[in-house]
Amino acid sequence: MAALILGLSVSASAADTPLDRIVAIVNDDIVLQSELSEREILIKGRLNAQGRSLPDEQTLQSQVLDRLILDNIQLQIGKERGIRISDSELNASLERIAASSKLTLDQFREALVAEGQDYAQVRQQIRNEMLIQRIQQRVVNSRINVSQQEIDNFLSSHKGEQLGDASYNLSQILIAVPLQATSQMLQSAQKQATKIAAELANGADFAETAIAQSKGPNALKGGEIGWRKLNEMPEEFSAVVQKLNPGEFSAPLRSPSGFHILKVNDKQGGSVQLVNQVKVQHILLSPNEIRSPAQTRREIDAIYQKLQQGVPFEELAKQYSDDPASGSLGGSLGWAQPGQMVPEFEEVMFNTAQGEISAPFESRFGWHILKVEDRRQQDMGEEMKTNQARATIRQRKFNEELQNWLREIRSQAYIELK
Repeated sequence: MAALILGLSVSASAADTPLDRIVAIVNDDIVLQSELSEREILIKGRLNAQGRSLPDEQTLQSQVLDRLILDNIQLQIGKERGIRISDSELNASLERIAASSKLTLDQFREALVAEGQDYAQVRQQIRNEMLIQRIQQRVVNSRINVSQQEIDNFLSSHKGEQLGDASYNLSQILIAVPLQATSQMLQSAQKQATKIAAELANGADFAETAIAQSKGPNALKGGEIGWRKLNEMPEEFSAVVQKLNPGEFSAPLRSPSGFHILKVNDKQGGSVQLVNQVKVQHILLSPNEIRSPAQTRREIDAIYQKLQQGVPFEELAKQYSDDPASGSLGGSLGWAQPGQMVPEFEEVMFNTAQGEISAPFESRFGWHILKVEDRRQQDMGEEMKTNQARATIRQRKFNEELQNWLREIRSQAYIELK
């Protein structure tokens, strides 16, 4: 339990820092020394819980400050665009975290307090992490378009034939280069990447090196980027990754973001034939010229209360839903599977138990409430291949566009280190 809490929370000792000062100005906001200290304690707790060595204090502080600045910029963008995480969504996430340790939410809170953690700070940290993820999904996905021609080309390619193939759990070390890098900058970055690759070959720990030197968004997690299929990677990356065994890493690979060293942590699958499908209903309320975003939120909350009181879902969907196609069918969307819905909808759909009704949540279309009617596994057919191809192309574009967007917002922001 201690490892879990250390991985999520911020020690109360940082909040007792007697003096505070500004360490960075970010646009119209600031980063305080107390925030930097709190985040350092959080990262140290995570790394210690994972048994990883820490870089020197100056390197760790530089990495943490860099991440805080980027988080601050993203949260500012989220505030400007009205993107938020509701209390009900936050509570649901906390309940899932508690359940992973076989605790109720009350027991989880008591355990945090018993270990000297500030529960309010834990809530706020998790809210911010959820919010940044939502901001990235909302903004980056809006910059991505997947055409039918791209899907057709993908399905007819070698990568299309690989649908259902193995997945690879990857980590990376990224030596980043600016958007308008000079040849000298590129040579310097390549030299640094080559030096790091040599150190890894001589036994340096990959995760610790990533923490100390990578400029990737997951550097402070040891460079872990999670599971990817070959067709979700740029072609020059997939060609290398498929030749690596678990535990092995690549030579530096060039991309528009810089120079990457990829490590295969694990490999699984290669013969997936079934897909998880969910039979789902929803009610959608969208802001319009007559109904403001705030009014829309109040009305969806009122509908949710009626559902809690036992009013049939189908009746309320027919009466209130702004989705005419499903509304006339009592909110029915039929069977849905990965890649069909927007990310916010899929996240709630796959985390809602069969027979349960979700709390209101927001996507780019407005506010939804969904009900999971049934679940099943279905053999992967042509329709599934098309949807998987769309999801694969979108994921690959998302990974590439996220890096571009993060560099873009950083370069456009006013940042002054104190």
